[in-house]
Amino acid sequence: MTRWAKKVTASSPLNEYPRPQFTRAAWMNLNGLWDYAITPRSQSSPGPMEGKILVPFPVESALSGVMRRLGPGERLWYRHSFTIPNAWKDKKILLHFGAVDWESTISINGVEIGCNKGGHVPFSFDITSPVNFDGENTITVSVWDPTGRGNQERGKQALKPMFYFYTAVSGIWQTVWLEPVHASHFATVKIITDIDARTVSLKPVIIQARADDTVEICISDGRSDVHRETMAIRDELTIDMHEAQLWSPETPHLYSVSMKLARGGEVIDEFGTYFGMRKINIVAGASGVQRVRLNNAAIFQSGVLDQGWWPDGLYTAPTDEALRFDIEKIKDFGFNMIRKHVKIEPARWYHHCDTLGMLVWQDMPSGGRFFGLGRRSKRVRQDYYNELFRMLEYLRNAPCVVVWVPFNEGWGQFETRQVTEQIKARDPTRLVDSASGWFDKKTGDIQSSHVYPGMKMPRIKSGLRALALSEFGGIGLNTAGHVWPSKRYFAYKTVVDSEKFARYYESIMNPVVPLVENGLSAVIYTQLTDVEREINGLLTYDREVTKLDATIVKAINARLIETGRNADSQGAIPGFQSPGKQ
Repeated sequence: MTRWAKKVTASSPLNEYPRPQFTRAAWMNLNGLWDYAITPRSQSSPGPMEGKILVPFPVESALSGVMRRLGPGERLWYRHSFTIPNAWKDKKILLHFGAVDWESTISINGVEIGCNKGGHVPFSFDITSPVNFDGENTITVSVWDPTGRGNQERGKQALKPMFYFYTAVSGIWQTVWLEPVHASHFATVKIITDIDARTVSLKPVIIQARADDTVEICISDGRSDVHRETMAIRDELTIDMHEAQLWSPETPHLYSVSMKLARGGEVIDEFGTYFGMRKINIVAGASGVQRVRLNNAAIFQSGVLDQGWWPDGLYTAPTDEALRFDIEKIKDFGFNMIRKHVKIEPARWYHHCDTLGMLVWQDMPSGGRFFGLGRRSKRVRQDYYNELFRMLEYLRNAPCVVVWVPFNEGWGQFETRQVTEQIKARDPTRLVDSASGWFDKKTGDIQSSHVYPGMKMPRIKSGLRALALSEFGGIGLNTAGHVWPSKRYFAYKTVVDSEKFARYYESIMNPVVPLVENGLSAVIYTQLTDVEREINGLLTYDREVTKLDATIVKAINARLIETGRNADSQGAIPGFQSPGKQ
């Protein structure tokens, strides 16, 4: 158990507002103790419930109170009761799920309201029709999750965990909540910033809007309003931001936005959001090598691989404080980027990255089999595309996200060029690392290599892409009393104590400086924490022991980032090879 497990309460776990990029004042958290049962998959109703489960922790986790594996031939059932506040009686009621892994069917008062496939992104239903506004309501959720027996996106989950694959996660693993809205309401808003034109464009999507409705927009810089306007409904509003402060890891400045929908002088809906003025692209430096630029300035991204797993909650951090702790710790180490590895986090995690100033390379959770096996079915491929597009939509307005990574090491990789083109068409504002490691198809914005444990400069395969070592390191240190129970542990290179860890870390990091000078744009160290049998973290799995002196890591990162800042004027040697060992 982590230190934060003591702060988890059965009455209101993870009770923070779950959607900080699109806020409303009225909402109801449904997290807490629910009834549960596990039956054969073929069973159409749960029958008697077996006990209590603490939502939103997955059924396999200790914090759920169940800690039981869900097999591919089984179905997990949830049941919970709630009442609608009197103040909501003239509203539409929306039921939101942060994430449920994998296929879930939801009923209200015995009426099925919908089914969702996909274990990592939010979904919601309008439950107004079956809801009883004058008494108790019952929500029933059934979940089927085949994990490795299926070809769906599952990341590092395995029914038989080993090495760098971990305990399977099933069922509800993010916040469940209710929200009242007017029949006419904002569904979302698309925010596009342009630092070259110094503008921000806001495109609200409104359900059941009328021609005579008006929208009031207010933008604030945290001290005062910088723009206020009331307008008739139209598709887009572009606002002059010539005096804008830019968002970066060093200065993560955010602008807050409030938007109100009015009819006949009465406000019928309003929400709050925020944005950061930032730009990410690649440009040829003085030597002709492509380099990543942030806000039109050269930037070297020194990142860490982050799996996002917890010993007590598995996919689910025990508290919001714990969720933020990892990002703050990465910041303390001097990294300016996180690669979120084959997992999508709750919205609050990205909000913390936005506010703290942390660049994010966002992986698509992997599925299928190695070498693209299991992806031949049109249905399986469509499921991948559906969840991929939902991820792009979900994180569209997060300033921190700068790179999409659709495939990792050939896990379920297919149609790489087509997938890349689809991502770029939907989001031309970010870069794409089409294939992180292994099967490079010479597409996307980044040529991405994995080298363990040491470093070497990739040979340039396409002059139109930036170069990245998107995984390396993996130094393992077994820290007694802070490891997952196992007879075998995994790391790419093991050391016996922290002193040897420090010496080896310095030996593989010091040669990176000439690589940066010769065209390298990013490195990503494996990894932030130990995870189960994998002991190559900078921290132990319980986050109690920092295995490597943070001042050593911070000093090296500062040198790399400063070298990258000045690298545009450096010459490069085509095909340069470092003395690093593969």
